[in-house]
Amino acid sequence: MQDKVPVPLFTLSKNSQNFANDKIDRWLSDRVAQIIKQALKSLSHSEIEEIRLRINKPLLIRTHNKDLFLTAFGQVGTTQNAYFVSKEDVVNSLEKMTFSSMYAVENDLRQGFFTLPGGHRVGISGETIIEYGKIKTIRNVSALNIRFARQPKISLDILKYLIDENKIFCHTLLISPPRGGKTTILRFLIKQLSDGLPSLGLEGQTIGVVDERSEIAGMWQGIPSFDLGCRTDVLDRCPKSIGLGMLIRSMSPSIIAVDEIGNQEDIFALTEAARCGVKILATAHASSLEELKKRESMASLLNSKLFGRVVVLSRAKGPGTVEAVYNLHKGIILASGAIK
Repeated sequence: MQDKVPVPLFTLSKNSQNFANDKIDRWLSDRVAQIIKQALKSLSHSEIEEIRLRINKPLLIRTHNKDLFLTAFGQVGTTQNAYFVSKEDVVNSLEKMTFSSMYAVENDLRQGFFTLPGGHRVGISGETIIEYGKIKTIRNVSALNIRFARQPKISLDILKYLIDENKIFCHTLLISPPRGGKTTILRFLIKQLSDGLPSLGLEGQTIGVVDERSEIAGMWQGIPSFDLGCRTDVLDRCPKSIGLGMLIRSMSPSIIAVDEIGNQEDIFALTEAARCGVKILATAHASSLEELKKRESMASLLNSKLFGRVVVLSRAKGPGTVEAVYNLHKGIILASGAIK
């Protein structure tokens, strides 16, 4: 009989609660902050994942399973009676978030987002400025997406599927569709592996994180916003193809963690790292193992049997729902089903 993996029970992190309570005024325009504060009197903090501001569009809060349009009085409304975000709301919010200096976050804007203290991520859209074939910056901003940072409590049971009979961590790939919880589960695994798990007979591991998009650690002025464990070193905003080799040479990790692999450069760097004896913990976009195999570069990686484990995540019962855990070396499913 197949073992069942419990779904992680997500709760809003302390960072997210602080943002939702006393930091609203610090980051959002006065009018939008007032509406959000009023809405939070009746909404559960733990439900909120994103706040979206689009010029001349309804103010929107996204929860794990629905979109809520807010009226000018902070009540849940419709697209007809919702508060419509003004250009001034977006401009004022952006000024607060960047401390009145878009130049300070210009490097981040090339990727379409920047990070606030606490690890909260602000996605941005507008007019891109191209220079020498690359995005230089974004101006005339038309929308902001504030995504709450989360460091939830998650069951440790998932880890027992990722450790072999010799108590050694297996090369592991986490896959999910967007907003499926793969980065959150990645952070959780990094911390547990870094600190060690005596209950599973696993000693603490030295971990190197190549955080290309500054999303895993949520770095703010060189300090991680998330607790990634006592033996973890982070290389922030560095391409994976470069950073993997740098960390191996400079910090001697036993495990390397990266987010959202996919191109040939990433795959080559991961393969070289594995040849150096480093274990790999990575994520990729896909709804299923079958979907992942349809991509030529990922299919070759899977066929090489580099990864001993593949964990499929979904939003079926909230972000981080474990749909399946595969042992690729033995060609078996260790666990399956959207289980809570």
